Amino acid sequence: ACHGPNGNSSHPQYPVIARQNARYIYLQLKDFKEARRHDPQMDPMAAPLSRDDMLALADYFSKQKQAPAGFKADPAKVAAGRKKSDEVLCPMCHLGEFAGQNEIPRVAGQHYQYVKKQLSDFKARRRTNDAGNMTADAGTLSDDDIENLAQYIANLL
Repeated sequence: ACHGPNGNSSHPQYPVIARQNARYIYLQLKDFKEARRHDPQMDPMAAPLSRDDMLALADYFSKQKQAPAGFKADPAKVAAGRKKSDEVLCPMCHLGEFAGQNEIPRVAGQHYQYVKKQLSDFKARRRTNDAGNMTADAGTLSDDDIENLAQYIANLL
């Protein structure tokens, strides 16, 4: 209901999981189940899942086609976000065009509001299920940096 039947959430509060890396989806479900990550909607959804359920969900959603989110980005903020991305070496982990790899998520074309919230949560240490990598990186970002990065990332697909 939240992510849509094909993983293309229509509500910016819920992430697009279509075309997400299967390993990342599995690890996030496992983190919700094992209380390393928290969300009022996801915690009870993940609790009853078996390992096989999580692997099957990860496989299914990773194979779905990602649809454009329809976000209208500010070109100046996109340019500033691209510059900041290169400055803090985002593509080093998320790869070019933010396609992600293994346990590093694909964030290209993700909902603007969701990206902004996750970066803010990493910065404030409200989200810490990342072995410290994003927490450390986001800790160096200003609110303007977070805004610009969210605009840039949401603009990609």
